[in-house]
Amino acid sequence: MKRVWAPWRIRYILGEKPAECIFCIRRTRGYRKRHFILKESAHAFVMLNRYPYTAGHLMVIPVRHVADPDELTREELADFFLLVRFAARSLKAALTPDGLNLGANLGKAAGAGVEEHFHFHIVARWDGDHNFMPVIGKTMVAAEYLEKTYARLVPFFKAEFP
Repeated sequence: MKRVWAPWRIRYILGEKPAECIFCIRRTRGYRKRHFILKESAHAFVMLNRYPYTAGHLMVIPVRHVADPDELTREELADFFLLVRFAARSLKAALTPDGLNLGANLGKAAGAGVEEHFHFHIVARWDGDHNFMPVIGKTMVAAEYLEKTYARLVPFFKAEFP
């Protein structure tokens, strides 16, 4: 098996987990850059996954704290999925991947790391990276610091939404 090299994950693995929801972000000075937020809409926002296995792993998150998409209003749901589409287009333009994985894990059994706040993952994929699960797929990680990925993506998310 090849080794997966993602040393930045150790902070999350060993670190103390916050008591509050990690997706209920206070909008204070500099919060976008601090939380790697790329775009905000009326009811949702796009951010980089802080502990990715691959570069460009995005999450789209509703502003309102809900565990399931059934809890979103029609307006929130429409805004959310328009932002998913916008984020997917922007990620494709920025990184030119061969494909994308889009999806959500609802509940612990489905693999949700944060069960209490619904969110959608958008992961850029390239031919030869084999599998959605890097460890199971025995793939190497393309290492890039979040700050660099964020800076590379920001210009592609400046377009008007939707």
